[in-house]
Amino acid sequence: MKIMNAAELAEYCRKKGLYKEQIDGWRETCLSANGQEFNQTKMLNQELKAEKKRAKTLEKDLRKKEKALAEAAALLLLRKKAQSIWGTKRAND
Repeated sequence: MKIMNAAELAEYCRKKGLYKEQIDGWRETCLSANGQEFNQTKMLNQELKAEKKRAKTLEKDLRKKEKALAEAAALLLLRKKAQSIWGTKRAND
């Protein structure tokens, strides 16, 4: 893309029947539109990163709870087996 100097821009505008202000307005619109798109992309990437972090945390908590549940089930099973073998019950039961 070639950037025009003032004389070239004036000549271009005369040939095309445009005003310099129109060109400047279009330039600003294009630059701000690209900036907004960049900001939206950046914001979406940040949200995605936060959601991935949240999902990872939830998965970690789920694994921890599954392990605790498996341990509790194993302890209950061992207690029942011990009671059936020895036939004794604890005072709290």
